[in-house]
Amino acid sequence: MDLSRLGVVFGSLTPPEQLTHAAAQAEELGFGELWFSEDCFFTGGLSGLTQLLAATRKVPAGLGLASVMTRHPAILAMELAGLARMYPGRGRAAIGLGNSHWLGQMGLLPERPLTAVTETFEVLRELLTGAAVSRTTTAHVFDDVRLEFAPEQPPELWIGAVNERALRAAGALADGVLLSVLAGPAYVAWARRQVGTAPISAFVLAAVADDDRTARDAVRQAVGFFLRAESHTALVGRSEHGAEIRKRIAGLGERDPLVVEDEWIDEFAVAGTPDRVRSGLRELRAAGADSLGLWLFPPERLGEQLRRVAREVATAPGGDPKP
Repeated sequence: MDLSRLGVVFGSLTPPEQLTHAAAQAEELGFGELWFSEDCFFTGGLSGLTQLLAATRKVPAGLGLASVMTRHPAILAMELAGLARMYPGRGRAAIGLGNSHWLGQMGLLPERPLTAVTETFEVLRELLTGAAVSRTTTAHVFDDVRLEFAPEQPPELWIGAVNERALRAAGALADGVLLSVLAGPAYVAWARRQVGTAPISAFVLAAVADDDRTARDAVRQAVGFFLRAESHTALVGRSEHGAEIRKRIAGLGERDPLVVEDEWIDEFAVAGTPDRVRSGLRELRAAGADSLGLWLFPPERLGEQLRRVAREVATAPGGDPKP
């Protein structure tokens, strides 16, 4: 497993004051990319991405993802343009709808979600090339909006997608497609068929331990949380366990815990001994993911997990063990 094809996901699990040290450590160890996942209401995505870029020298860093509803695209373009001018060639941003529960809390659910995503993507691309935009879209209004400091090298624009129509649209429009956590090998292979040839990066709930049980337990709660959040989507629907998962969730009260079976963890996360984790990551790559963003558990041992992945799981280009 080539470490340059592995990234690290930061976000809701990392206190803001710890981001710079952890990002610098990830770059020093040789990880190929960094991502900042904006989860409401933890740490702002743009401030998080700025910290990742400021703390590192060369490694690419991405925002994954920015909701098209929580920031007006003109403001998002302005922020991304500033980062692109300060860190040319290193930043990227994935946009998408975002978590529907959080959007509902803020009264921001659009009537036509996919249209809102694709229209916003097109506007962002135009603004970041220095064009003036005047139009009314499904979700926003633009009246002769133009960036005063458009970047000479616009950042890559990706789309985060889950279901079939969104994956196909993302593959046709974006510089890359970001897949959510819970993307197991069967789902990644299916998503690759929808996306086509565009690059795919998949977020992965991951843990390395001396035994499989300890590693599974480290990610069990997170797997359960995301299964409940994504049970209505293709991430669960494409799984052989999907019907049973949906049945169990339907029978739970709002505060009842979901019992997460080991076989579910083995599909929706990569957790175990170094050999098991290496095999799981290779399977995801073989299924069609060009790179993988590791969301490492337990969060309070992030530094140790970074070292174990780099030194015990990954291999350097050419197949040599990472020192």
